[in-house]
Amino acid sequence: MGRRARSAPVPQAPVEVTIESLTHEGRGVARVEGKALFVDGALPGERVSARLVARHRRYDEATVDQVLAESPDRVEPRCVHFGLCGGCSLQHMSDAAQVHAKQQAVLEVLEHVGKVVPAHIQEPLRAHAWGYRRKARLGVKYVPKKGGALVGFRERYSHYLATLEACEVLHPSVGKRIMILRDFLSTLDARDRIPQVEVAVDDEDRTALVFRNLDALSEGDVERLKAFSAEQDVQVWLQPKGPDTVHPLSPEQPEPLFYAHPDFDVRIPFGPLDFVQVNRDINRAMVPRAIELLEVGPEHRVLDLFCGLGNFSLPLARRAGHVVGVEGEAVMVARARENAEHNDIRNAEFHAADLAANDVVNAPWARAGFDRILLDPPRAGAAGVMKLLGRLNVPRIVYVSCNPATLARDAGTLVHTLGYRLEAAGVMDMFPHTAHVESMAVFVKG
Repeated sequence: MGRRARSAPVPQAPVEVTIESLTHEGRGVARVEGKALFVDGALPGERVSARLVARHRRYDEATVDQVLAESPDRVEPRCVHFGLCGGCSLQHMSDAAQVHAKQQAVLEVLEHVGKVVPAHIQEPLRAHAWGYRRKARLGVKYVPKKGGALVGFRERYSHYLATLEACEVLHPSVGKRIMILRDFLSTLDARDRIPQVEVAVDDEDRTALVFRNLDALSEGDVERLKAFSAEQDVQVWLQPKGPDTVHPLSPEQPEPLFYAHPDFDVRIPFGPLDFVQVNRDINRAMVPRAIELLEVGPEHRVLDLFCGLGNFSLPLARRAGHVVGVEGEAVMVARARENAEHNDIRNAEFHAADLAANDVVNAPWARAGFDRILLDPPRAGAAGVMKLLGRLNVPRIVYVSCNPATLARDAGTLVHTLGYRLEAAGVMDMFPHTAHVESMAVFVKG
C-alpha cells in the first residue's frame, strides 16, 4: 500500500497499540478506535508506541517509535540500511517466524478467497537466508550532493534511491561491492545517463552486469568499463534501448552463464536479462518437489504451461515419456528448444502461445492428451488457461505460484468448477527477509 494524499492532519503525539497481525507487505496491523493502523517495523503480539505518518479514509500509517513489549520473534536486523531501503521488509523478524507467517498467509488467502483448504500442508522449503539473490535490477542515480552515484533499491514508500554501501541479500559478488560500483559509476562521462544496472550471477558465481546506457558511450567510458570488467572479474554488457539490444561490451562473446539441476543432469544456459529464479538453492529443491508431487513416470505425457527457459520442462523430461512446454514469449521458446538440445533431451517440444487469452483450447499442441500438468504462471495467475484445464481433465496438477491471491482465485476455480480437490499446499522461501511469497499446490481430480 503506497502513500496517498493525506485526508486529515497527522497527530504529532505517538499512540500506544497492540499489533494483531501482519499485512502481506510485512507491516504490523493494529486498530485505533476501530480503524486499521499499519505500523512499519512492528511484529504480531508486540505493544508499541507508534508515530503516525499518514492518514487515510479507511486506514492510517505509522512507524514504530518505541517497542514497549517485544515479540520473541524479534531479531536485530543484519543490514544497517534496514528501515530505509525498500528491498527488505522483514529483517527484524527471525527466519523461522518469517516462513511461518508466509505459510499462514497462503493458507488464509486460500480459505478466504478460494474457499478451499488443503488436505495436507507441505513442509516449507528453506535455504540460506543471506547472499542468496542472484538476479536483481539495481537503480542508479548520480547525485553530487550525496557524494556521487547511488546504486541499489528504492527507499521504502519513495521513488528516491536509498544510499546503500552494501546489500546483505544480494550475492556477495555484487552485494559486497556496492561502494566499488558506486565509485566507478561516478567516474564515467555518462554517469547521469545510466539509470540502472541488471545483475545476473550463475552457478559458478560468474557475474554479469548490464549497464542501461541511454546515450552512446564515449571512447573513454568504453575503456573504463573494459578496465572495470578485468579488475573486478565481471562480465559487462550494455543495453542502449530495449531488451533485444543487450550486447557484451567486448566483441568476444563471454562464456555463457548457466544454472544446473544436478539431480536431473540438466544444465541451463541463460542470458543476463533472461528470467531465472533468483534463489539457486530453493530452485534446486523446488523442481524435485514439484516432480515428486506430480508423480511422473515414463508412461506419462506432461504439459508445462508458462515454461520459460525450461526450468521444469527439462528435468521433467528426464522422468516422463514426453513433455510439452508452452510459453508466451517466442524468444524464450527458442531458448528452451536450444536448452533441450544442449542437454540432449529429445522427448520435449516447445510452443509459443498467449496463455492469458483463454483461447488456446484449439491450439494443435492442446489437442493432444496429457496425463499431468505443471503451472508456473506470473503474478497474474493462470485464469487464462482454466478453460483448457477443464477440457484436458488430467488427474493431477501442480501449481507453482508467486502470488497467493491469484493462486487462491485459481484454486477456487479448480476445486469448485473443475472438480479437483486441493491435496496439498505449502510455501518456498524464495525471497527471505521480504514479504514476497512463493508457494506450491497440488490438485487431484475427484
